[in-house]
Amino acid sequence: MRFSWTSLILAPLLVPVIFSATFGILAEGEGDLLSGYLTMLVLGCIVSYGSTIFLFLPCLFLLSLEQQMTGFKVCLLGLVLGAVEFVSLTLIAWGNRGPDLPIKNFFVFFRLWAAGPVTALFPLAGLITAGLYWWLGRRRADPSVPVQ
Repeated sequence: MRFSWTSLILAPLLVPVIFSATFGILAEGEGDLLSGYLTMLVLGCIVSYGSTIFLFLPCLFLLSLEQQMTGFKVCLLGLVLGAVEFVSLTLIAWGNRGPDLPIKNFFVFFRLWAAGPVTALFPLAGLITAGLYWWLGRRRADPSVPVQ
């Protein structure tokens, strides 16, 4: 699959915008709406762009050397890498836990952390980002048919 700057710029932006808007709607009346939206947007973009640039694109490049990448394979890769991103962020959260949370075992912490409803959003976000990257890159690669 070819690299596309348009896909790289736009694909990782969709999920943080949707998540920040949802967070802003759910947290309505609990403070400044704009600052909460922008904070969530910046944090979401850091995670989304970071995982796209440093995790998704290298994996996509290596897989495309071995086999022909289809939309299904790219979306499956995004789903798996979204789950990997959740595990890595859980590991970071476990390492930064405070003294009020005395859980020493990572697997116990992971089980408790994964019980939340946000767990399913990471693989879904990876799927959406990878699918959008594929769609935007594919659209750019196909030449338009000239109108006669």
